[in-house]
Amino acid sequence: MRKKSLRKHASALREKLAHVVFAIAACICILAVALICVFLFIYGIPAIAEIGVFKFLFTTTWRPSSDEFGILAMIVGSLYVTAGALIIGVPLGLLCALYLSRFASRRLAKIILPGVELLAGIPSVVYGFFGLVLLVPLVRQVFYVQGMSILTASIILGIMILPTIVTVSKAALDAVPNHYYEGALALGANHERCVFSVVLPAAISGVMASIILGVGRAIGETMAVVMIVGNQVWLPDSILSGVRTLTGNIVLEMGYAADLHRGALIATAVVLFVFILLINLLFGILKRRAKL
Repeated sequence: MRKKSLRKHASALREKLAHVVFAIAACICILAVALICVFLFIYGIPAIAEIGVFKFLFTTTWRPSSDEFGILAMIVGSLYVTAGALIIGVPLGLLCALYLSRFASRRLAKIILPGVELLAGIPSVVYGFFGLVLLVPLVRQVFYVQGMSILTASIILGIMILPTIVTVSKAALDAVPNHYYEGALALGANHERCVFSVVLPAAISGVMASIILGVGRAIGETMAVVMIVGNQVWLPDSILSGVRTLTGNIVLEMGYAADLHRGALIATAVVLFVFILLINLLFGILKRRAKL
């Protein structure tokens, strides 16, 4: 009896210790996010107030030497590049996840999945170099333009978000109870109809989560985009135009910025931060509606 009571006591102690460790880890994560928010808003909001909210957000002239800081062109550039990456990456990633989860044999899936996951371990500068050496000359030869463009950056980012979308979507598809699929088969549906009409809708929450993570990766990527997007501060007139993104603007100028210029760059990070929050909120609303 004493041994059993000691074991129970030790087990309860381990559980309490685990709760404490997990709580501390969660608090550290929350504290890190809070500190980032405080830093951004303390240094960014005064700069926005000095420049003027309208001038900062809705003008296209970025000329630090003349104290002109308008980021509309960079907001539009970021939206175009992110949207292009999603158009390329989401269908490919979702179809790949469906194939690995419901169509491929286990042996083949064990070969393909590590290859997809390996894409996540490649440094972004390598992706940028790949785009600069291969994609930029290809676009230049095909369309007779400079090559550094929204299209080139979108293709690279579409490839870069594939591991996130594939792995998270596959986990969501694998988690769907097998009796959903079996019930659809019993009603006379074929394999493809069961997967696309029953399994995929049941996993929509996880699929949406993978898209949210993909958006965060695409809009926050810097080095690869800077190398191949052109970095021109103007409103693009096509997907073959070069643009400058919000993240690219920060990394290109932060090294020598000072005073109001530095504040404007931090304010750009504030806009990017708020933009990502709004995207997460939008996808959260869509995910709730999908559940209903």
